[in-house]
Amino acid sequence: MKTHSIEDVKNKIRDVKDFPKQGIIFRDITTALKDSETLQIMVDYLSEQFKDTKVDYIAGIESRGFIFGMPMAYKMNAGFVPVRKPNKLPAAVYSQEYELEYGTDKIEIHKDAFPEGANVLIVDDLLATGGTAEAACKLIKKAGANLIGIAFLIELEALNGRKKLVDAPKVVSMLKY
Repeated sequence: MKTHSIEDVKNKIRDVKDFPKQGIIFRDITTALKDSETLQIMVDYLSEQFKDTKVDYIAGIESRGFIFGMPMAYKMNAGFVPVRKPNKLPAAVYSQEYELEYGTDKIEIHKDAFPEGANVLIVDDLLATGGTAEAACKLIKKAGANLIGIAFLIELEALNGRKKLVDAPKVVSMLKY
């Protein structure tokens, strides 16, 4: 393997200035995803953080949480449950609203996503303000499951999103900016 350190992975992520608007530095993970060794390191790292925890299901937040959640579920011998934007799931759902910079949004899971008491790990690519992840935590509880943690590839520390995740027993991020 060529890439060995977290810093090497961080160097594979492209910074795009002024996207999606002036003053924002967008952390573009597509440049890391296209490198098979880097992708393996990212998935392995996030999975490894929960190796001593019983994980029954990975709940991946749309859409980039799917990218990491599916291979993690495979590696950890767990099921995968998509956490979707509104009106994307065909059966009865639990919904949870959350605050955006300007307004609100909502995410959903199927009501039959987990059996009562299942251990669920939430996965997403980015922790920014924490609104989406906090809403996902609430959905896990609504569904009667146990939230065992949250795994992120990237955390934007200056936005203090971690403060909203008080219900999560363990919050892990591979790369911090």
